[in-house]
Amino acid sequence: MTNILVCDDDKEIVDAIEIYLMQEGYGIVKAYNGEEAIEQLKKNDIKLMIIDIMMPKLDGIRATMRIREYSSIPILFLSAKSEDSDKILGLNIGADDYITKPFNPLELIARVKSHLRRYTKLGNEVENDDNIYKAGGLLINDETKEVTVEGESVKLTPIEYNILLLLVKNQGRVFSIDQIYENIWEEEAIGADNTVAVHIRHIREKIEINPKEPRYLKVVWGVGYKIEKQ
Repeated sequence: MTNILVCDDDKEIVDAIEIYLMQEGYGIVKAYNGEEAIEQLKKNDIKLMIIDIMMPKLDGIRATMRIREYSSIPILFLSAKSEDSDKILGLNIGADDYITKPFNPLELIARVKSHLRRYTKLGNEVENDDNIYKAGGLLINDETKEVTVEGESVKLTPIEYNILLLLVKNQGRVFSIDQIYENIWEEEAIGADNTVAVHIRHIREKIEINPKEPRYLKVVWGVGYKIEKQ
């Protein structure tokens, strides 16, 4: 059974999410603050986490920062509409997506399934010897899911990896923000600008010597992003 960790200080929200996800066949592990979430993550085989931003003891932002030190599981934030700056900060420090309260149960389930598909695919071995993609000193081994820059290993989240792989596979082609979002999130791009931009910035910080003068991941102003042909 695929276990999902749900963390929110509002027990009614946790119970509601539990009902929605159990109907889809998922196992649910519950926590009510960031400290409990970290404890449960260490004790259980968790494949995805849904966590609220604003909580007592340890909030979702700080909990995610700690979790990203040792785990790359998909992390979805729950947030109020007034917490836009926190959502962007969350994406910056390693969250994969966010859902705004009050949320539509169908949207929640769709996002969970989408991120689990990508995470599962990222962890599976590929029976194909021709899965090496290079752009200068940037190398992606899509069989082992390893990324290196000038021989140095780079640790990416599943979303970051999939964005980079899309661009490296299509070197020289410019992808708009909407095209990136629809390819990676597999849903219509509505208000996707901040989400994509944050992930792009995070990738740059990891693969570029100087993110302000990128060698690989270039912006084409007013159009989108591309990996420069090397």
